[in-house]
Amino acid sequence: MHRRITVFTFQVLKSPSIIPTRTTQLYSKLNPFARGTNGFALCRLFSFTPVHRRVPDPDDPMNLMKEDGVSVCSQMWIENFREPDRLVSNLISYLRRFELWVLAYQKVYADEIGSYVPRSSITRSALEDLLALRNAVLDNRFKWGARLEFFIKSPKDKTDYESLSKRKIKAILTTTQPAPFQDKLVQEVLLMILEPIYEARFSQKSFAFRPGRNAHTVLRVIRRNFAGYLWYIKGDLSPILDGLKVGLVISALMRDVRDKKVIDLIKLALVTPVITSPIDGTEKKKKTKRKYQKKKVLAEDEPKPDPYWLETFFGFAPEEAEKLPSWGHCGILSPLLANICLDELDRWMEGKIKDFYRPSKSDVIWNSPEGEAEQGNTSWPEFVPTSGPDKTRKMDYVRYGGHILIGIRGPRADAATLRKQLIEFCDQKYMIKLDNESLPIEHITKGIMFLDHVLCRRVVYPTLRYTATGGKIISEKGVGTLLSVTASLKQCIKQFRKLNFLKGDREPDPQPCFRMFHATQAHTNAQMNKFLSTMVEWYRYADNRKKVVNFCSYIIRGSLAKLYAAKYKLRSRAKVYKIGARNLSRPLKERKGQSPEYQNLLRMGLAESIDGLQYTRMSLIPETDYTPFPSNWRPDHEKALIEYIRLDDPKTLEEQKGCIQEQGLVSPQDYISMLVWNYKRNAIAMDQLSLVKSAGLLSSSNRENDDPKNKEQEESEERLHASQM
Repeated sequence: MHRRITVFTFQVLKSPSIIPTRTTQLYSKLNPFARGTNGFALCRLFSFTPVHRRVPDPDDPMNLMKEDGVSVCSQMWIENFREPDRLVSNLISYLRRFELWVLAYQKVYADEIGSYVPRSSITRSALEDLLALRNAVLDNRFKWGARLEFFIKSPKDKTDYESLSKRKIKAILTTTQPAPFQDKLVQEVLLMILEPIYEARFSQKSFAFRPGRNAHTVLRVIRRNFAGYLWYIKGDLSPILDGLKVGLVISALMRDVRDKKVIDLIKLALVTPVITSPIDGTEKKKKTKRKYQKKKVLAEDEPKPDPYWLETFFGFAPEEAEKLPSWGHCGILSPLLANICLDELDRWMEGKIKDFYRPSKSDVIWNSPEGEAEQGNTSWPEFVPTSGPDKTRKMDYVRYGGHILIGIRGPRADAATLRKQLIEFCDQKYMIKLDNESLPIEHITKGIMFLDHVLCRRVVYPTLRYTATGGKIISEKGVGTLLSVTASLKQCIKQFRKLNFLKGDREPDPQPCFRMFHATQAHTNAQMNKFLSTMVEWYRYADNRKKVVNFCSYIIRGSLAKLYAAKYKLRSRAKVYKIGARNLSRPLKERKGQSPEYQNLLRMGLAESIDGLQYTRMSLIPETDYTPFPSNWRPDHEKALIEYIRLDDPKTLEEQKGCIQEQGLVSPQDYISMLVWNYKRNAIAMDQLSLVKSAGLLSSSNRENDDPKNKEQEESEERLHASQM
């Protein structure tokens, strides 16, 4: 190395012409090797280090995060709600957005670990692995359901797959394993891309697996729109949620999306087989002696399990909400795909509703030929006054997951015809065989069960008050039917029996809740209070809310009383209530609740208080929520999107300006801008006039006419002459 520098220096000193003498930023204007040049120039040449500006690396994950992922998603929602009917053909641009992948990583990380990770806290190695996964998806190198080779692993997966034995590798490849972390990331990205596209297109008649809609929304819609219907068709299409043929799913998907990359990804997820453990029923399990189980200690990055009250409430899920679709390797994308397939049924039913509507002039409420939804008493929509023999024929429909409910106002023959057409439609579109038993026709007097609530009607004789012409208030006695939505007490008992809280049907007897045996009294009461609060919210729109919640409180209180009697050896529930009070708020351990010392300590705040059970009396249970439900209801996020699009439209701005001008109202900002504009216009006119005068293009007569004083004098003379006339 040093020898080369010495040889190079000798050659330069011997023949300086090998160094270019042109002027650059790196060298001086004078040749450092020319004669007469000092030696500092030569030293400066060899000691100079050129500065290279680093070009940004396009594959650096930090350079790819230009925007926030939430803002990218918001823009997608706005674009799709602005043009809901357009055919989407270019989604690969969104699939390339690294911000969406980072946002998907944050969401899946929170589900895996149980805590949210900010974008600034994501490690660089995780970002590089995430970028490798994105590139693999774009280059068709990604495979669903990988077991050993991953582009990115779960943060809690510490397994070294390269050092595994053959036996462990075989077990991983042949047994049921949870979905890989990278599969969940790809599913989340696809969901963020496809959900805004189809949410802008979905029917307003479907309510399951959609943001902002739940079972309460269905109950409120039924109370609002299903009053006056006599015949009901209740259908169970849950076999569709178990899975459809891949061709049917892809054809339904391609009605609105024509991006090949996304379609191929979803098709591959549906086609790739899911490896499950073989079930062999012939082998008998050996009876093993029950060992003592130590208390499990969670790791630092391990999510906490669901609390007991939440698990108990999930056991109360109605039949319509129990089944969640899971198709192939689609994961969280499966409910969206199920709604995409069933949206054809929703659109078909909307057409049938329009065709079925036949108004009658003698009908009290629905007598408009257009079939407006706001007819009748909007403040009391569940009441329908009696009409003549000739009634308006109309129909309505709702769908929650794979369960449908159709209400018909007309003869039973119309319901039978519609059922036959529905069976043919499902056979052609979804290739599922339905019969009359799966689509029963029931009369409202028998009670219609839907979402663990019973729909029935009652004949009422209310006093109707209304204002007549002239402002006179008229009161008259009316008669009509009232749609009642009540919680099924029979179904509630069935759910409690399934959770081992009671036994018996006619006289339900509470059973002790032994799962909370090792918990303290304060913790047990707190868990059951949360469960009761959730039940109060679940039965919020039931007419018998007080009755059914009071029954739930009785079962829970009796179960805890039996538990405490067995735990503290008090023999009976009466003894427990005597020591712990009606709401079990006094300590039962060592019978402290009866001691006067405990009362004194509790009064002084020196003893720990125990929260008693809530809703132990009927008066403590809140009333039923009868808040009017608007006919054109939309979730809050859709209202915000529609309002933002309307305000962002230039036509809306022009309309508002026109209204302001018609009413003679000018905002302060417009007034200031008008003054500025007039000032600028006058200044420009004066400048032009001065230029013309300086050029001598105006005669003296024109100058006199252009003088503002002369004009004002002439106008005043004209006004005076007009007043004298």
